[in-house]
Amino acid sequence: MSERKVRVRFAPSPTGALHIGGVRTALYNYLFARQHGGALVFRIEDTDSHRFVPGAEEYIIESFKWLGIKFDEGVSFGGNYGPYRQSERRDIYKKYVQVLLDNGKAYIAFDTPEELEAKRKEVPNFQYDASTRMSMRNSLTMPKEEVDKLIAEGKQYVVRFKIEPNEDVHVHDIIRGEVVINSSILDDKVLYKSADELPTYHLANIVDDHLMEISHVIRGEEWLPSAPLHVLLYRAFGWEDTMPEFAHLPLLLKPDGNGKLSKRDGDRLGFPVFPLEWHDPKTGEVSSGYRESGYLPEAVINFLALLGWNPGNDQEIMSMDELIKLFDLHRCSKAGAKFDYEKGKWFNHEYILMKSDEEIAQLFMPILKEHGIDAPMDKVVTVVGLMKGRVSFIKELWDTCKFFFVAPTEYDEKTVKKRWKEDSAARMTELADLLESLDDFSLAHQEEVVMKWIEDKGYHMGNIMNAFRLTLVGEGKGPHMFDISAVLGKEETVARMRRAVEVLK
Repeated sequence: MSERKVRVRFAPSPTGALHIGGVRTALYNYLFARQHGGALVFRIEDTDSHRFVPGAEEYIIESFKWLGIKFDEGVSFGGNYGPYRQSERRDIYKKYVQVLLDNGKAYIAFDTPEELEAKRKEVPNFQYDASTRMSMRNSLTMPKEEVDKLIAEGKQYVVRFKIEPNEDVHVHDIIRGEVVINSSILDDKVLYKSADELPTYHLANIVDDHLMEISHVIRGEEWLPSAPLHVLLYRAFGWEDTMPEFAHLPLLLKPDGNGKLSKRDGDRLGFPVFPLEWHDPKTGEVSSGYRESGYLPEAVINFLALLGWNPGNDQEIMSMDELIKLFDLHRCSKAGAKFDYEKGKWFNHEYILMKSDEEIAQLFMPILKEHGIDAPMDKVVTVVGLMKGRVSFIKELWDTCKFFFVAPTEYDEKTVKKRWKEDSAARMTELADLLESLDDFSLAHQEEVVMKWIEDKGYHMGNIMNAFRLTLVGEGKGPHMFDISAVLGKEETVARMRRAVEVLK
């Protein structure tokens, strides 16, 4: 680590919902910044005005708020390096385009889309570079007067970066080591378009990273091919000393095969690829989100952190503070990480177990209300304590434990066939009378009295307990029987038993 203050950035384009891969990139930037006492900058890269989607920026900010990833400066957070939205930085970029033109590092090109298309047909694998640029319509092949005249007439043009051929470009990558690419395979990228007076991603990115004093660029592997170009741009401006260190993260792969994780994989296999539910303003399509699917934000963070990075030990459950302590870019894998969504559910289950019964009860209350249940908090806390170990999501609690709140109106046929014997009605009437006679209906007392009754009468314990469960639950599931009856209370327990006897005979 150099003495430079660590400053990293997350710079999404507001073109739709935030993909879970982008969330992981932001998380790694956040962990790195926190670990080094640095700053995390939130920048919006909106130079491609055609792809702008209303509501996307707010959605991204809301996602990070839910996840607990905090930015130190940037769009909507303020700071001393603004504006942080690229569309508000036009004049800054123009100045730097001019610097490159004045120094002969870039040139103006007038080739129309039609001319470029014709060239592609004529030359196999055509690319606009040192081998072809002298046969094109640009400021390298035209007199200055003509160039000025065309600009004065309002002819549209682009500014291209002039790449010198056959030079080895070295990119030092924290994760991948030394990456060397020969400049001859790069084309003279467009840096600026007169049509909308905006730079392309490549120029805006470099200028912003330099002016915002970004020390490390941690981003997805898909940006690796553009890294040599960025190195050459830093050089062209004479900014080698302030060039950030690069780290290109492994791709997130499909859970069941090769290739990059996509929204289609989520739709196909039934898991979200977005942090929050997204309503597409163009198509009206609704995509599921981790929040609305019932994931806890801490579980999502823990799950994502381990996709492509490991702490070097066998620890799996880690709080944000532990992740900050342990995170190390050198321990990121080069290979892509398979998106194991089942593991995501496992994490959620573990985090539900770690939360107090009171916290889970608070989260379960709105679900109970949706089903028209108004139960006292202490009862909900007790039920959650008995049942939370059986679910991966809080919303699953309803199906798992609704019998605590709603008496069965029908009885599972299979269970009845198997568990309801010829003498069950008589035994359950006897047991109901016994329970009704108890003054102390505590769990321990019930259990003691009932066990003694079974023993004294010489009844078959399994038959009694199975029938008892059927009367209270309506099927053969649930926790320990006296846990259930204690929560239901004497009146409800006895009423359910007598109703079952009535129905099942």
